Amino acid sequence: MNIEVNLVSSFTVNGKGGNPAGVVFNANQLSDAQKLKIAQGVGYSETAFVSSDDEADYEVSFFTTTGEVDFCGHATLATFSTMYKKGILTAGSYVQRTKAGMLSVIIESNGKVVMDQQLPQKIDCFSYQEISNVIGLESRILESTKLPIEVISTGLPDVIIPVPNGYLDVIQPDDELIADFCKKHKVVGFHVFELCEPESEVTASCRNFAPLFGISEESATGSSSGALACYLTEHLALGVDYVFEQGRAMNCTSIITASVESDHSTIINVKVGGFASSIGTVVIPV
Repeated sequence: MNIEVNLVSSFTVNGKGGNPAGVVFNANQLSDAQKLKIAQGVGYSETAFVSSDDEADYEVSFFTTTGEVDFCGHATLATFSTMYKKGILTAGSYVQRTKAGMLSVIIESNGKVVMDQQLPQKIDCFSYQEISNVIGLESRILESTKLPIEVISTGLPDVIIPVPNGYLDVIQPDDELIADFCKKHKVVGFHVFELCEPESEVTASCRNFAPLFGISEESATGSSSGALACYLTEHLALGVDYVFEQGRAMNCTSIITASVESDHSTIINVKVGGFASSIGTVVIPV
C-alpha cells in the first residue's frame, strides 16, 4: 500500500523558512506501526495523521521518527492550512481530537491558522546550575536574567530557559546530555529564549532542542511557544500578544504568534498561530 504524504512548512515568513511536517489524510485504517513507518520515511520532526471522528471535526495523531507524541503545533498548522488550500475546509472554527484533548483551530480568511493550546501546567523548576551543566553556559550568565527556569506544558512539557541577549546563538547543544536530562525528568525538550529590544516587533528569539525525540534542533515549535507566552505573561508585563522568532541559528527563520487571555491573573485561553506553505508530496510504501 502506497500512502501519499503532503509536505508542508509551518510558521513560514512570506513563504520561506518555517518547520516542515508531513500530513496524511484518511488515516483511519493505518496502525500505529504503519504511522511510525511513514513518519520515519518522511524523516521530518513530526508527521500528522488525520482521521474521521464521531465527535470532533477530525482526530489528529502525531508521530516523530521515534514514536507518537500527544500534540504538535506546527503539524496541526500544516494540517489545517493544507485542508484550507485544498478546499476541504473554508475559513472558520474547527475542533480536533488529540491525545492532549479536544482543541479548537481557527482558519482565518487570509489562510492564517490559530490553534488553541491546553491551559498551562507548571510542572517543575530547575536551578541555574542544573541547566548550566547541560547547555554549556555558566550559571552566573543564566542567573543574570533574574528569571526562573520552569517546566511548563500547554500540550507537551518543555523546559523554558531564559538567556541574556547575545547568548542564544552561541549555545552548542550536546544532544546526548540534553536527551539524558529530558528522559530523567520526563520532559520533551529545552525551549531557550532571549528577549528582544522593546521597540522590536518580535518579543523573543528562541531555539528548541528535543533530541530525546530525534530532534536535535527545531526551527519552529508551536506547543513550546504557547508555554513561553504563558511564562512571559506570568513573569513580565509584556501585554497579551506575542511574536516569536525561531530557527535563526539553522538559517531557517520562522515566525510564531501567540496570545494569552487571563481573568484575574488566571490564564483562561492560550492560542498559537502562523502561516504555512506547501513543499510538495511524497509517496511512502507501507
